[in-house]
Amino acid sequence: MGTQESGIVGTFVGNYIRRAVRKAFRRLYWIPPTDLPEGPIIYATNHHGWHDGYVMFHVVSALQRPALDWIAEFEAFPLFRTVGGMPFPPNDPQARAITIRKTIRRMRDEKKDLILFAEGILHHGPDLLPFGEALELVAKKVPGVKVVPTAIRYEMNMHERPEAYVLFGAPLDPETKNLRVATRDEVKRLLAEASFRVRKEPDTFKVLAQGTLDVNERWDVRKFKK
Repeated sequence: MGTQESGIVGTFVGNYIRRAVRKAFRRLYWIPPTDLPEGPIIYATNHHGWHDGYVMFHVVSALQRPALDWIAEFEAFPLFRTVGGMPFPPNDPQARAITIRKTIRRMRDEKKDLILFAEGILHHGPDLLPFGEALELVAKKVPGVKVVPTAIRYEMNMHERPEAYVLFGAPLDPETKNLRVATRDEVKRLLAEASFRVRKEPDTFKVLAQGTLDVNERWDVRKFKK
């Protein structure tokens, strides 16, 4: 149990993220995981949205399980280190290798979880890119680690602002055959399940974070006539 935010600066950054989400979204939704293991976790998720890191910040904050997060644009805002961010520049293999070693050490010693956007780059959905080698590398080096397939799906058409939905798969062992492929297949299945639930079973979701309601919801004059 713990907080994602480290110190006063971490609180500042965390509040910035929460304000950004309130401004950009109507709501974030999730189906909370029920079978998370006690040991370190790798949340292996798709990367279809600019706000993915902000969404996962809300997830790990709600779970009270501090997590590390590799950030390609870390140098643009290094204060994200106070909420678990670590540098992962796309054109600097040496820096990425250093971050991977530090991640493995912190997951071993501090029992930190890891948010891993396993496709490696932000891209248009709904298709998934192949999951990178880093998933298997970290999973094999951290004793007791489990991989939790995680899907983030965005929906826009029904409201003034988008909504995000998060689903989790069953934890996978590092020894799972073709771990990268198995994890990717499960994330793909979860994305399809999220789409189905949004349309057919919306009540199965819980609110993860409240954003800004539609203008007609906020300014409906009918409520003043009652």
